[in-house]
Amino acid sequence: MVDIARPTQASKGAVISALGVVMIFTWGSTYYLMAVLAAPIAADTGWPLSGITAALSGGMLIAGLASPTVGRAISHHGGRPVLAIGCILIALGLSVISIAPNLWLFWLGWLLLGVGMAAGLYDPAFASLGRLYGADARGAITMLTLWGGFASTVCWPLSTVMLETWGWRGVAGAYAVIHICLTLPLVLIVLPVEQKRVPETTAGTTKKAKLLGQEKTVFILMGVLLVLNGLIAVNIATWLFTFLQAQGYALAAAVGLGTLIGPSQVAARVLEMLGGGRHHPIWTMIASAVGIGAGVLLLASGLDWAGMALILFGGGNGLFSIARGALPLAVFGVDRYPAIIGQLARPSLIAAAAAPMLGAWLISAASPDLTLRLIAVLAVSNGVVVFALWRVIRRG
Repeated sequence: MVDIARPTQASKGAVISALGVVMIFTWGSTYYLMAVLAAPIAADTGWPLSGITAALSGGMLIAGLASPTVGRAISHHGGRPVLAIGCILIALGLSVISIAPNLWLFWLGWLLLGVGMAAGLYDPAFASLGRLYGADARGAITMLTLWGGFASTVCWPLSTVMLETWGWRGVAGAYAVIHICLTLPLVLIVLPVEQKRVPETTAGTTKKAKLLGQEKTVFILMGVLLVLNGLIAVNIATWLFTFLQAQGYALAAAVGLGTLIGPSQVAARVLEMLGGGRHHPIWTMIASAVGIGAGVLLLASGLDWAGMALILFGGGNGLFSIARGALPLAVFGVDRYPAIIGQLARPSLIAAAAAPMLGAWLISAASPDLTLRLIAVLAVSNGVVVFALWRVIRRG
């Protein structure tokens, strides 16, 4: 295997900052885009709102299916070319959306965005940092999640301003320009050029990272965690206002309570950063499970503690973003990290794609309160799986 030249410590801050800006706009122009644009698109085009919002789920499904291939590509070629392709594909998908005359072409744009998301969101960025910095990547991953935590804070207001000025097509087109003129140059200019890594196979072909013995158990448990978190977090993000209004909160009060999640995520990540990585990342995962579980259980209880519930949930979810990147690095090592994290991204993104539709079905078939209680059951199950994972890692 060819050794990879590590970037100098002086360049590490620039790399993280560049990737941070990229994360703000890749997340803001994909995952967070429809929260602002879905209703205006439906009003302007007459397309069904369900078909418009389902396009995001379709894109995330494609992202999940493509993620293992992306992880292996980063393992062999480095993050720079893969992230660059991600920026280009996101720009292309947004361009198609901006000119789509009908719903099927709008969907085509989102399917292109899905491939771009697979190559341009957290998982490929984490894999890139793992390949660049090896065992020292945990701090870089934590710093990157701090940047990413501002994606909705930056892009929701920006999208709203552009919507009022240029309409929804102008918003999509403007983000495409941002990716070509800002995020793509940042990736190409700031990220180091890495040597190609020769695959360790007899035929010289790409294979999945091999797992041995106890590692298979750890991998399966982490996959289950990612599925559970995807179902929990996306349903809370999508239906939070519905849940709170069903508990008697006015919409304005529900929106105000919802704003507690973002700062809580960032605050928890800052605390993790101040810890300096002196503890094993399984403890970050445990703290995440406790925060998410306590928050969802408190929210589902119906007690008048929604603010505290969302602070706990936000803090736990913020820590989960770090743990999902740092724990595989600690368990599986540097060499296999990009491929492993690409494989783990698949169940997470597929669950996230399915979550809003499952939540909508449960709310309509049963009630918001029952749906929230079922999410609380998932949160408790999440804690049980984390405990099992801790026991397996401790024995290892």
